[in-house]
Amino acid sequence: MRRGRLRAAGNALLRVTLVWAVSTLTMLALAGILPDFRLQSGDGESVTRIGLTAAWGAGAFGLLSALVWPVLVRALLLVPALVLGLLVFFLNGSLLLVALRLVPDGGGAAAPETAVVVAAVMSAVASATSTALAVRDDEAYRRRLYRLADRRRRRDRGRDPDRAGPPVPGLVVVQLDGVGYEVLRRACNSALMPTVAGWLEQGHRVMPWRTDWSSQTGASQLGILHGSTFDVPAFRWYEKDTGEVMVCNRPSSAAELQRRAVARTGDGGLLTLDGASRGNLFSGGADQLALVLSVSARRGRANRSRAGYFAYFSDPANAVRTALSFVADVVREVRQSVRARLRGDRPRVSRGAPYPLIRAFATVVERDVVVAAVIGDMLAGRAVVYADLVAYDEVAHHSGPHGRDTDQVLERLDRSLALLARVAEHAPRPYRIVLLSDHGQSPGETFLGRYGLTLKDLVRAGCGLPVSRRAGRTRSGAEARAAVLAALHRPVEEEGEEVRPGAGPDPVVLASGNLALISFPDIPGRATRARVEQRHPALLATLANHPGVGFVLVDGEVLGPGGAVARLDVPGEAEELLAAFGPGAADAVRRTDSFPHAADIMVNSAYDPDTGTVHAFEEQIGSHGGLGGEQGRPFLMWPAELSDPGAEPVGAEAVHGLLRRWLRESHGPQVPLRPGAGAQDGGVGEDGGAEGGREGVVEDPPSGTGQNGRFPSGRVPARDETR
Repeated sequence: MRRGRLRAAGNALLRVTLVWAVSTLTMLALAGILPDFRLQSGDGESVTRIGLTAAWGAGAFGLLSALVWPVLVRALLLVPALVLGLLVFFLNGSLLLVALRLVPDGGGAAAPETAVVVAAVMSAVASATSTALAVRDDEAYRRRLYRLADRRRRRDRGRDPDRAGPPVPGLVVVQLDGVGYEVLRRACNSALMPTVAGWLEQGHRVMPWRTDWSSQTGASQLGILHGSTFDVPAFRWYEKDTGEVMVCNRPSSAAELQRRAVARTGDGGLLTLDGASRGNLFSGGADQLALVLSVSARRGRANRSRAGYFAYFSDPANAVRTALSFVADVVREVRQSVRARLRGDRPRVSRGAPYPLIRAFATVVERDVVVAAVIGDMLAGRAVVYADLVAYDEVAHHSGPHGRDTDQVLERLDRSLALLARVAEHAPRPYRIVLLSDHGQSPGETFLGRYGLTLKDLVRAGCGLPVSRRAGRTRSGAEARAAVLAALHRPVEEEGEEVRPGAGPDPVVLASGNLALISFPDIPGRATRARVEQRHPALLATLANHPGVGFVLVDGEVLGPGGAVARLDVPGEAEELLAAFGPGAADAVRRTDSFPHAADIMVNSAYDPDTGTVHAFEEQIGSHGGLGGEQGRPFLMWPAELSDPGAEPVGAEAVHGLLRRWLRESHGPQVPLRPGAGAQDGGVGEDGGAEGGREGVVEDPPSGTGQNGRFPSGRVPARDETR
């Protein structure tokens, strides 16, 4: 035992020495390249003296980074996330200036702006060297993690002597935002996601589930985390009782939706006890939060990222790597956009500024911070973690759900999953990893691109109101843009969108993917069909007969092209009219019609079953939010140790009930690893069922779903990248 400790100490000393030597050489090289950085006095010094100065400076900088940096970052956790990321470079440069002042005889000096560059390069080189040495000494690294995990287990057993045996398994749920069931199937069959394909070969199971009419993150994630999607008719909608527009990715709206769900279910959420919420719209009742939109407007300790930003930014090399990857992704997006334009790809939407920056935030910054937070959660032994990775969804909106752009994103997401699987091997408790998505994406040209006018223009024309000669564009409401603004501590208010529209006669038209909501603020309550036709006789016929519109809902009636009408309270009528939109479409529309805040008129775009295309009312060529195509078929993937879900779940509330059941099976939230850790009021309910009284299943699984939770065809052997 003593010999092993001495060997480990010797190896650690050797690694530190090698990193120090590489840092010294890096500093010497930079001193020869940069004019404002020197390691000798003005009178000149010998080569030996310069080398000693570089060694002293590199050692002092490394020591200050190890000792002072974590304290600085913890003190700055209230700074907005992106500002902290930029501030990292300046603080790192300041540490280098301090290190140079500690050199005897004042042999080192650098201009402040040069110090920032030198510090960034040295941090990146030191991090790369450490990583390379860790790879070379992988067994020692594994042994160290096992020792730390075993030490934690012994300490916890000492605190709670009554608990015997190994720790109960924890649950890590990773949401791949916008990745539909068919997209996942193709990615696994084409070896784009070898880690996920390997899990399926080793025992994981996968199946699709069906969203509500509102197939978007706000409704789905609220249902998954808090057990209720009641009264969430779309991504954005107008509420007549308050006169406000609710938007799911606005912090104030997200906080209100979470409050309503908790009040309706009487439960704090899926993550209430010893849970962590990472990168989500809602907290799920977790105590540990990072990049959670519903609490992003808060100030103070309640909004600190205890295991998120601190764990990530405490190492300045993380900021350097993320910054370089950020710039690389911006360049990648500009290159891909130019190529698409030169090839004449259709359909196509604008991908100019600031979209490249928003995309890079989603695919790099948010991914890195969320993954680092989940790693910290697993090594801390938390009982349940729910994390959302939004990279695919953001890119698919602008590049389309199928193609090289999104394929590259799926490959990088797969590498993140491989990293989480590797960390799980060293966690102080076993983890069961569940993958799911909140919705899919349906391709198609925008309504504006196909017909030359927005839906708002069409509505105004049907109402006999003046229409602008120049068609305006409806800004995309993707989640990543909201995350960027929340990270900057700025309110998420979209340009051109009134938070409190006036109570005049003009209709309020709001787009949510290929679903649109029309409200008349001056009509109290929900308008009847007779009232709408009395005021605007041509409006409903104009909408229902337009080739870009699939159907219209008004006052409990579904209107289709050619004068087709189906009442929702007459059995079979709506099912026949909406058959092209897939199984369960009529039930989804019927449920939304019962919501208190359903709009006066709701419009779903046309859908082509042969091509799977829809027409988004926003500037998105990959969209979701309504009925039609892959957007309504996300996936659920679980390890074989968990019980089988049975028939295909219907609605996010049914998925919530499944996750509750799986938590009970592993006794995760009921038995925190550390006694008393993360306890809050409002624990996990015993029934674990979904709110709303729905069965949550269909009798027969749809065609295309593999038996026993496997994809039906095309499985290819995948490399095991988790090791």
